[in-house]
Amino acid sequence: MKFLCIAAGVALSAVSVLSAKAADPIRFGLCYDLTKVYSFVTPQVAQAAKDYADLVNSKGGLDGHPIEMVVQDHGNEPQRGIECYEKLKREGVMVFDTLSTPVSRAVLPRIMKDGNILLQSLVGRGDAVDGDVFKWVFPIGPTYWGQAANDIEYIKQKSGGTLKGVKIAFLYVDYPFGQEPIGIIKTLAAKEGFDLQLFPYPLPGNDQASAWTQMRRFAPDWIISWSLSNMHVIASREMKRNGIALDKYIAVNWMNEVDISNIGAAAAKGMKRGTNVAGGSNHPLMQEIIKQLYEKGKGNGDRKNLDDVYYNTGLAIWSIAIEGARLALKKDGWPLTSEKIKNGLESINGYDANGMIAPVTVSAKDHGGGGKTRIEMWDGSKWVPQTDWIAAYTDEVWNVVKTQSADYAKSDAAK
Repeated sequence: MKFLCIAAGVALSAVSVLSAKAADPIRFGLCYDLTKVYSFVTPQVAQAAKDYADLVNSKGGLDGHPIEMVVQDHGNEPQRGIECYEKLKREGVMVFDTLSTPVSRAVLPRIMKDGNILLQSLVGRGDAVDGDVFKWVFPIGPTYWGQAANDIEYIKQKSGGTLKGVKIAFLYVDYPFGQEPIGIIKTLAAKEGFDLQLFPYPLPGNDQASAWTQMRRFAPDWIISWSLSNMHVIASREMKRNGIALDKYIAVNWMNEVDISNIGAAAAKGMKRGTNVAGGSNHPLMQEIIKQLYEKGKGNGDRKNLDDVYYNTGLAIWSIAIEGARLALKKDGWPLTSEKIKNGLESINGYDANGMIAPVTVSAKDHGGGGKTRIEMWDGSKWVPQTDWIAAYTDEVWNVVKTQSADYAKSDAAK
């Protein structure tokens, strides 16, 4: 009898241990700029991340493991970003996102050394899609290089299939984010024969007058703009002042409904942007979040943010990350390790978040997932797609990727 009691006790203890392990959370680290340069986007992205985690948790989490989104401010300062990474690493986080090009670049060498996961959708090094070199970095979605190449493809389509003699202006804030696509645009200018001129302007982006005065003299057919937030509003005013039509303007993906409102819905008619995600709150996933969270008073922020494309962007980024963790559990089981999560992310095949994004397929060699975007135009009341999801000039983009990733592999930072 005593033996049976002991055996029963051991069995109960084992069940308790298993239950405790089953409840261990899967934690993701959101080291974001919540106070300075990127505060126009990070609250919506963090809100979407938390909402999606809560939605998944309401269905039992991932194999019974709840998801936790740990958010901390780095103020777009590389050193603070490193401190955030080190702190959360000590707390057991293995997957990180910085949503900042300078912070991503600062954290990347530590990620590579430690063998943790760095997401960097829409920010950071374009060559990090090369999984052979950047084994722990996942810029899933279009890099700035791919997005710029897709913009050039759109202009080519609108120019009758040839770019010879077409005048394209590249307007950018003179800062790592704005400078990122210059290499690929120059490469495509040499290939396609279009007339390219660069028009930088300084941070914080309020003074663009000189760039636009010079651009008026250039008289471009198209303007590709790597600007953020209110910089688009200032650009629209400068275009009006200089007599340049707004329908020539193609913004990077960081242009949202708030910017349109500040320009004026009617005044902004014809402006375009590249995007990697479907906007609006009518998407099935968005409707599920509204029903399960916001209608029950359980949302993680202001409901009006659900009409902002930056919320959808956050939903796309973090649904991909969680899909990678789900596949990792399915393939290799608990406990999760960064190696298992890496293998899970590299198993993503045709994932589109129920139509919210272009289908992405990730592999050990390609950590970008395909790089598809589409061009949308503001028609005075809503964004209207002008193209299907496209990935253009992929050979040229990958040539630049391989050249720069090879340089990184030889650098001191890689050693």
